Amino acid sequence: GKVVLVVNVASRCGYTPQYAELETVWKEFKDKGLVVIGFPCNDFGGQEPGTSTEIRDFCSKTYGVTFPMMSKVQTKAGEGQSEIYAFLSAGTGKLPSWNFGKYVVGKDGKPVAFFGSGVKPTGEELRKAIEQALAVKPVS
Repeated sequence: GKVVLVVNVASRCGYTPQYAELETVWKEFKDKGLVVIGFPCNDFGGQEPGTSTEIRDFCSKTYGVTFPMMSKVQTKAGEGQSEIYAFLSAGTGKLPSWNFGKYVVGKDGKPVAFFGSGVKPTGEELRKAIEQALAVKPVS
């Protein structure tokens, strides 16, 4: 029954400052039914070499991240691809081409939109998709 924003993240990327914006989105919408989940990924440029503990510590200390962070995953298709990214790509027809790709998943558990790295978490396009997903009434 929650809307989920799934993001493949990395600590050594030009987009890494988006962690702060993701935290802003999390704080603004979490009481309205949004969950932001970060999935560390080392698929692009080897920009997430750390362990899960190192990644969580970095995010917390550097960007004040309080939203859930998962263990490192592989987003790229093929052997070793995480099940969540296989599911998300099947539902949208898209996979991240770099770090900080963002999927909006509706209350029914189905992905409804994908936004690339260049789309800011606090940008109007992504905010509209989140607000629309939150406005959908669950089927009883």
